[in-house]
Amino acid sequence: MRTLQVDLGERSYPIHIGSDLLSRAELFTPHIAGRQVAIVTNETVAPLYLEKLTQTLQGYSVLPVILPDGEAHKNWETLQLIFDALLGARHDRRTTVIALGGGVIGDMAGFAAACYQRGVDFIQVPTTLLSQVDSSVGGKTGINHPLGKNMVGAFYQPKAVIIDTDSLRTLPARELSAGLAEVIKYGLICDEPFLPWLAEKMPALRSLDASALTEAIERSCAAKARVVGVDERESGLRAILNLGHTFGHAIETQMGYGVWLHGEAVSAGTVMALEMSCRLGRISTDERDAAIRLLRNAGLPVVPPADMTPEHFLQHMAVDKKVLDGQLRLVLLHRIGEAVVTAEYPRDVLQATLAADYRALADQLGE
Repeated sequence: MRTLQVDLGERSYPIHIGSDLLSRAELFTPHIAGRQVAIVTNETVAPLYLEKLTQTLQGYSVLPVILPDGEAHKNWETLQLIFDALLGARHDRRTTVIALGGGVIGDMAGFAAACYQRGVDFIQVPTTLLSQVDSSVGGKTGINHPLGKNMVGAFYQPKAVIIDTDSLRTLPARELSAGLAEVIKYGLICDEPFLPWLAEKMPALRSLDASALTEAIERSCAAKARVVGVDERESGLRAILNLGHTFGHAIETQMGYGVWLHGEAVSAGTVMALEMSCRLGRISTDERDAAIRLLRNAGLPVVPPADMTPEHFLQHMAVDKKVLDGQLRLVLLHRIGEAVVTAEYPRDVLQATLAADYRALADQLGE
């Protein structure tokens, strides 16, 4: 097992990464204050891991809360099911909510924990690669709104993040690739030497090689922990973690939540951020193309939806969380391995980026 620390003073917490961690009660019990535990999971994950975690927590009063699966259910109605279960079972302020699942479960369970009786403890147990390397770390919780992704939520840190890498054995290939989009992001924004390692190890990662996956997860979590430790509430530096997300969230909103997986939309959005960074002279065409090939080799889409117009993108990007005082801030690359958050860019470059022929670019790169 490998352990990292998210340094946030009194709210610091560990990230444990390893095999068969779901069976290790000693990782959970230090973070459970009372005798009540609610395990929030979904219809897909519950049959795989709920019984095992429940057995690990024997001695506690365990309440399973099983939600429908998918991004389409990340809304107020589904959130209410968590509150209904907690209140129906008379859970008090010493209850601990455990999020057992991917990013949707982690976001909703964390938001419910932030709100229930004005805040109860929770533990993240992410079971997808995307949630293990990104959404489970850093305390962002929330739900989607029809007008924008993750627009309703709270910053609320977990007591611990427990990453059992064995859960990736049951992960569909498409979900694994979606997680690799966020892994690649860390190399682009703050860890350039990570990129050649990823290029070399991509076949091993996609074939679920345990050693390669553990290394990728640890390196990604370490990068995110460093950024969150400096800027917990995204007042500055932390926004670089959203490379590709402004474009990607527009894709998710336009296409309907769940039609494109989050990581798939982020991948296409990252290609657009690379293109804009290239048009601004920040990175070379060779660097752009190498990053696009890496995303493609991870099994990810590198072309935005064909029926999305620049107007569609601008409509959805206008309600992005990075809009301040009417100015749309974008995460772009200053160079490979260094990202910036800026509203200082020529609007015609943004327009050209939105209108670019990404299909032709992909064909040129041999897709």
